[in-house]
Amino acid sequence: MSQANRQDSVLNSRCPVRDVLDRIGDKWSVLLLSEMRQGPVRFGVLRRRVPDISQRMLTETLRHLQRDGLVSRTVHPSVPPAVEYQLTSLGLSLLEPLEALVGWSSAHHAKVKAARAQFDAVGQSQA
Repeated sequence: MSQANRQDSVLNSRCPVRDVLDRIGDKWSVLLLSEMRQGPVRFGVLRRRVPDISQRMLTETLRHLQRDGLVSRTVHPSVPPAVEYQLTSLGLSLLEPLEALVGWSSAHHAKVKAARAQFDAVGQSQA
């Protein structure tokens, strides 16, 4: 690998856009952030609202979002302890671009599905 290629690789791995999009672009983060837009939500409520997420993945994703400063976690002293998650001001600032992405996805879903079907049909006949 040449020196220039190594330098490009280092710069790409440190790219701030890539760093942030790797987190918010994962399978679950957008769904969970959207579910918290109305205010604090308990863990069990999130689990019911996103039924296909496992408890382990929900916990991991919430921890990542908390680490990135997008979500805060509050433990209320009760038996058993009640844990609530809510968007921070940074998380709230992300809602507008996320809602635009969700709107685009809804508006163009049929076109994306049609393009996939056309691609798959051409790919099948060329195989």
